Amino acid sequence: MASARSHSIEITTAFSAFPAAVGALCAVVDGEPRGLAATSLAVGVSYAPPMVSFSVRNESTTWPILSRADRIGISVLTEDQGPVCRKLAGQDGDRFAGLDTTVTPGGALFVNDASTWMECAIAGTAPAGDHTIVTFEVLSVGHERAASPLIFRNNGFLRLQ
Repeated sequence: MASARSHSIEITTAFSAFPAAVGALCAVVDGEPRGLAATSLAVGVSYAPPMVSFSVRNESTTWPILSRADRIGISVLTEDQGPVCRKLAGQDGDRFAGLDTTVTPGGALFVNDASTWMECAIAGTAPAGDHTIVTFEVLSVGHERAASPLIFRNNGFLRLQ
């Protein structure tokens, strides 16, 4: 058994075995679309006010830019949107080229055809080792009940049955 205090292949493998929905966190910042894919979403952090959270690596180059937005759109991707996830998680090129998106008046950006979408404002942050936990207040929400979410596990995508 690996020590839980150090980053190891065993810890990475154990953490990646946990199935997680995939969220696209996006906004327009300084006139440009910015976004990232995240599997660390936690919904229902609070119901009054409604809050969600996610964890971001401290070395992220996208989050410092995205975090300047007044409003951030969180789109929970559907099982058919694996390519969207890969594109938003990529390091090269225009992450939004060819993506069908919608921007709210507040600047939150949503990936169209997502299963759930939430317009959010950052409520707070807390350090957590090599990550930062970000909490959001949910300002508006929509949900497509017929859509199944994209699930990420063991570096691949699964379909719910």
